[in-house]
Amino acid sequence: MIRALFSGATGMIAQELYVDVTANNIANVNTNGFKKTRVDFEDLLYQINKVPGTEVASGVQNPTGIQVGLGVRPTATQKIYTQGDFKITGNALDLAIEGEGFFQMTMPSGELRYTRDGAFRIDSEGQVVNGDGFLLEPAITIPTDAVEVSVGVDGTVSVLQAGDTAATTVGQIELVRFPNQAGLLSEGRNLLSETAASGSPVTGTPGEDGIGEIASGTLESSNVELVEEMVNLIIAQRGFEANSNSIKTADEMLRLVNNM
Repeated sequence: MIRALFSGATGMIAQELYVDVTANNIANVNTNGFKKTRVDFEDLLYQINKVPGTEVASGVQNPTGIQVGLGVRPTATQKIYTQGDFKITGNALDLAIEGEGFFQMTMPSGELRYTRDGAFRIDSEGQVVNGDGFLLEPAITIPTDAVEVSVGVDGTVSVLQAGDTAATTVGQIELVRFPNQAGLLSEGRNLLSETAASGSPVTGTPGEDGIGEIASGTLESSNVELVEEMVNLIIAQRGFEANSNSIKTADEMLRLVNNM
């Protein structure tokens, strides 16, 4: 009965984390380039009262033994990098990645961060930046007299300047991919950073070497499925209630024993 109390408690803690992660997925249902998170669980140690295969008589073995589990714990929260839906905006600097890859952003410290959010804009100096003002890497500057901007599927940025009839190339967008993108560290603000688990970034041209192409005038939506997340909330709630009931049952049994 004491074991049941602690096992139930671990179950409640695990389901609480499940709700937290699911709530964050739902909160970011309209966040550009957001990737939903999944929680993985594993069972805890077992109290072995009888080992399977123990000989109970001459030539006779116990087929299953007696093993009592001691609860559950979360082992990982994993980003699921499936493609989100596309929404057409018509803004040339709204960019979506069709396939694998991340945009590179230069932080004020000079360090690089990575994102799937392609909602870019131009700052006061004509540089292409994200919503927080961080520079796209490699840096691209749009001339002040540009009347039209276009971005090709290969990341080539071209502008048509006032008085010209032919477009001029002003930059090339590069994307990166990682051996294990699920190992990237989420920092908020739609930014990710490299870790030992993710491996080193591999830089390339969009559309080459397994890197996705760029779709201009388009943004990638979150890959969160609301119906799926609502079902997960129900499952987590029922799991929390069931674990709570197991604690109540063990407590009631202890009360009866104490009153004997």
